[in-house]
Amino acid sequence: MKYSVNNNTSINRIPPETSEIHLVRPIKLESLKKIANNCSLRKISMSESCKKRLSKKTMQFLKAKGIEIRINSERGRAIGIPLKKMRQVIEMRADYRPLREIEETTGIPKSTVHYLQKYSQRKKIKNGKMIVYLK
Repeated sequence: MKYSVNNNTSINRIPPETSEIHLVRPIKLESLKKIANNCSLRKISMSESCKKRLSKKTMQFLKAKGIEIRINSERGRAIGIPLKKMRQVIEMRADYRPLREIEETTGIPKSTVHYLQKYSQRKKIKNGKMIVYLK
């Protein structure tokens, strides 16, 4: 999984096995060094504008550490449904259960269930206050 990081992100909450992060906004070099020391970072993704706003020292640090930089745009709000409930909804829809029955069982509105099944192309999920990017 890939975690979203900005200046307000608590570095202690990022798991040590994290190999990839997504920078929402440019962060300070000190924060990036702490993340690199605590985690086994191999890749960092960010938007083009975020990359332009990173300092030269930060870019040099990333190159020296051999961390790959990817430019991509992760648009849209993260889905605020817990992963466990999303799996339950997917399994129930795979069993051809009616939307109303899924709504009653999970507590997720039927319109949201329909949206998740038909139109959702998002790869972001909220995990508490953290945003997790699915691969």
